[in-house]
Amino acid sequence: MAIVYQAIRRWFHPRELREVGETPDYRFSLANERTFLAWLRTGLALIAGGLAVAQFLPPMPISYLREGLAVALLLLGGTVAIRAVDHWARTERAIRLGQELPASRFPAVLALLVGLGAVLLVVAVLVQAARKT
Repeated sequence: MAIVYQAIRRWFHPRELREVGETPDYRFSLANERTFLAWLRTGLALIAGGLAVAQFLPPMPISYLREGLAVALLLLGGTVAIRAVDHWARTERAIRLGQELPASRFPAVLALLVGLGAVLLVVAVLVQAARKT
């Protein structure tokens, strides 16, 4: 629990982060920030997709598929946003300490989840089309 508290504290107290190590070339910090903002945009897009699925997608042939997809997209978007700020803080700390940048499997996991979601949607659309004919 203490580790989680320390990680979250770093998100809201960047002064603590600035006291670690040496001030890096500003271009590295700005590149890290741009990556963070790109992840936030990804999270917002997933959240918007979840809301769009919930509001505009017609009922699917499988009970509660629409709602399940909407909830999955909303949760995934929130997870991406939280993961983004954690990765930003860990990367900034590594840059300031001259350490290797933290490795992350999250982009691969996210890509697999989005791909799996797309496959499930294709199956649902094909099932619905087959039922109409």
